[in-house]
Amino acid sequence: MIVWITWQALNGPDPLPHRIPTHFEAAGNPNGWGPASTLLLLPVIAVGLYLLISFVSQFPAVFKYPVRVTEENRERLQALTLQMLVWFKVELVCLFAWIQWFIIQSVRQGHGRFSAAAVPLFLAAVVGTAAWHIMAIFRAAQPGQDRWSSLAAPGGQSCRQKIQRLPSTIRMAAMVTAW
Repeated sequence: MIVWITWQALNGPDPLPHRIPTHFEAAGNPNGWGPASTLLLLPVIAVGLYLLISFVSQFPAVFKYPVRVTEENRERLQALTLQMLVWFKVELVCLFAWIQWFIIQSVRQGHGRFSAAAVPLFLAAVVGTAAWHIMAIFRAAQPGQDRWSSLAAPGGQSCRQKIQRLPSTIRMAAMVTAW
C-alpha cells in the first residue's frame, strides 16, 4: 500500500508539486522541504525494515530471552517472540503508511499540521506490544503452565506449524499494507 500511495502521488493523474514538506517540528508544522522524490525514501525504509525483521524471524533458535530456556518452554517462548515480531512488522508498516499519507495530504490540501501525538502513540503501541509479549514470556517460562500449551501446540500441531499457519493472516495483512 505504501508503494501504491507513493506511486499515485508522484505519477498519478494529480502528481505532487516538485517541492514538498519533508520534516515537521515538534508542534507539527513543516520545517523542512525537499523534492517530491524524497517520498520514495519512506517505502524503501519500511520495506527494508520489514524484510530485516522477516529475515531475523527465520532463526528463532538464536533469540536471547530474559528467562531461562528449557526444552519444556522453548517452543512457547519462540512462538511468543515470533508473534511479537509479526506485530512489530504490522505496526511499522502502519506507521510508515500513515506518515506517507499525511505528507501527501498536507501537500494536496495546501496546509497540514502533523499531529504531535501521532508518533508517540505509535511508539506506545510498539512498547505496549513488547511489554505484553515480555510479560507473556515470563509467564510461559514458568514450569507446568498448561494454559500456554494451547499457544505452543494446539490440536497436536507442532509449534512450527502453528507459527507458520496462525500468524499468516497477520503476515498477509502486513504485506498487503506494505504493497
